[in-house]
Amino acid sequence: MAEMSDLNAEADIARLTPSQSALWGFRSGDRGTHTSRTIMLDELAHLLDAVPGNAVRDNYALAVVAHNCLGKRTAATRKLTLQRLTELYALDPQVILFRVLRDLWVQNETSRPLLALLLALARDPLLRATATAVVHTPYGNEFARQSMKDALADVVGDRLNEATLDKVVRNASSSWTQAGHFRGRGRKIRQRVEATPAATTFTLLLGFAVGRRGRLLFETLWTAVLDTSPDSLIDVAVDAKRLGQLDIKQSGSMIDVSFPALFTDKARELIHGTH
Repeated sequence: MAEMSDLNAEADIARLTPSQSALWGFRSGDRGTHTSRTIMLDELAHLLDAVPGNAVRDNYALAVVAHNCLGKRTAATRKLTLQRLTELYALDPQVILFRVLRDLWVQNETSRPLLALLLALARDPLLRATATAVVHTPYGNEFARQSMKDALADVVGDRLNEATLDKVVRNASSSWTQAGHFRGRGRKIRQRVEATPAATTFTLLLGFAVGRRGRLLFETLWTAVLDTSPDSLIDVAVDAKRLGQLDIKQSGSMIDVSFPALFTDKARELIHGTH
């Protein structure tokens, strides 16, 4: 498993102002989409295939509800599906994390499960609460569902009953399986995922968004999800630099990571001075 010095993503997110959270796309609290759905990877993939990359927010709603690009049987189901996908992914190019996911999605098909998981982790506090239990499970071992249930109970207290907690655990386990961290249907066996350059870029951007800089960018919940040590992840980040996805400079123990290709001029203006 990856080295993990600080997995407290909630503390990092809590330091953002409401406007900063909205700008990037983070959501916090004790409620989340995983009470009823998984990360809906197949539906997200079909939707992004159906909608052009330069689309505005309304185009996603039209594709799901009016044009039924996801093949739902009723109007009510279409609207509910759109609501859940919006909760998980924003579906709005004005939200930085969604726009960057959309940019990376096109040319990085093998990275798509991890990209979807990472954005869903940023936007669903319930899924985020399950991450530590997953990354602490040794590769090749059967996943202990009780550890995930305990982690969730710490977040929601007594707000969710046992049946709902069990449903969140099932949905979250499915989400982690879709992302590649588990294999199997009933018994979930932990397996290692590959830290691709695109997934690494998005992971480091998440750390950057909550104020991490330098080596601390490589020691977050987001990087732990990639199952790669900080030193090895730096090597992957260098590969991402060659692909033009980020910029990384090293001088001794000093590391500087920036994302010149990912931000629009307007986004740079909004971000400047926020941290």
